[in-house]
Amino acid sequence: MNSVQKLGFPTDTKLLIIHADDAGLSHSENRATIQALEKGIVNSYSIMAPCPWFYEMAVFAKNNPQFDNGVHLTLTCEWENYRFGPVLPVAEVPSLVDENGHFYKKRELLRKHGKAEHVKMELQAQIEKALKFGLKPTHIDSHMYSVGARPDFFDVYRSLGEMYKLPVVINEKLFEMVGLNPEELIQKEDFLINRVHMGDFKDFEKGELAEYYDSIFEEITHGLNLILIHPAFDDNEMKGITINHPNFGSEWRQIDFDFFTNEETRLKLKEKNIELVTWDEIRKKLYNN
Repeated sequence: MNSVQKLGFPTDTKLLIIHADDAGLSHSENRATIQALEKGIVNSYSIMAPCPWFYEMAVFAKNNPQFDNGVHLTLTCEWENYRFGPVLPVAEVPSLVDENGHFYKKRELLRKHGKAEHVKMELQAQIEKALKFGLKPTHIDSHMYSVGARPDFFDVYRSLGEMYKLPVVINEKLFEMVGLNPEELIQKEDFLINRVHMGDFKDFEKGELAEYYDSIFEEITHGLNLILIHPAFDDNEMKGITINHPNFGSEWRQIDFDFFTNEETRLKLKEKNIELVTWDEIRKKLYNN
């Protein structure tokens, strides 16, 4: 049984989640995410519990339960001058941090040094931080898909979904992105996203990122589709955070915001008979609650 059948839809249904990653990363990211939810067609987002701007986005989430919000499980911090580390004291999860107590910049370093027991402790602490704040997450997902840095880390990720009765993002393309073999890790009972659509740096370099997003709506077929974006503003705050990091940098994030708050994009959904679905709908179907 495929994903749309598991959700009770006909097999030829085109289901889509338009998801904003990285809420809580910065004030700019928060402002853009909120506007994209309220004025655009973004219908899902997830919050980074370790980040300094978590509180602002968590207040919004608590006051606006009509919008899907997940926990964006975080084990890496890729930025040059903007650094953060775990929710737990560094002494409790020493294998997850560099010499300054910050998350590693790259998945490869996490893969080399991280211990699965520390991964479980920290990720559970991030979920608990959201729950203690009063949030009601609809799903959990992963920053940079770092939960896929090693198979034992992914086992932790899956087990947390089962523990909290929350859907987790599992997709073959994401496994391949982090260098894991999906055939070895995907289990029969896993709920899969059929297709994940995410901008590529080559499209951004050529100035064709918006054109790529436009093409997604032409190509979406039956099944469960997920578009991953990172809306923020190309302002001084985001320029400072993403300095020397054009891949998913401030200019890229402004394009994400502009495209998915454009009325023409909304019309594309109707023209192509694409049906938006939320993680909360999926959660209720999978866990009957």
